[in-house]
Amino acid sequence: MNRNSFNYGAILMTPPHASAEIKGSTDYPDIRGFMRLYQTRNGVLISTDIKGLPYYPDSCKHRIYGYHIHDGNKCEGDMQDPFSHAMSHYNPNNCIHPFHAGDMPPLFGNQGHVFSAFLTDRFSLSDVIGKTVIIHGNPDDFTTQPAGNAGKKLACGVIKACRNLCK
Repeated sequence: MNRNSFNYGAILMTPPHASAEIKGSTDYPDIRGFMRLYQTRNGVLISTDIKGLPYYPDSCKHRIYGYHIHDGNKCEGDMQDPFSHAMSHYNPNNCIHPFHAGDMPPLFGNQGHVFSAFLTDRFSLSDVIGKTVIIHGNPDDFTTQPAGNAGKKLACGVIKACRNLCK
């Protein structure tokens, strides 16, 4: 292994630098899981492990979920939008979609469970501490302005720095 490469699998086995506990809205109370963030010299390594997502056994309706960091700092809202305080996609450079810093790869469901890990240099860990993360009911089309037509907000979490051990 050259000195510029990382063993990202080994990093994922260590306590994260930040995390978000993700919970479903009142319409989706079974959704539970965590987003874990690790600052590396190559960017932020993000792992996501969620259970309880809507599942359809029809092989042509496997769920793909939109996944974004949003500008808000609360997972609150109203009857129409339970996470309206999460606000819009994190986009500090006012880029067009899909170049928002908070646009992340979609989550692919596996019988109501998702696991994902990826590396991004769109932001540093300090940029997103206190921001919200949202799982949407539809995949992001990475075209429609401003939010990719990702649909209903199913679940939300607030990204918090790990002062001790995070989950």
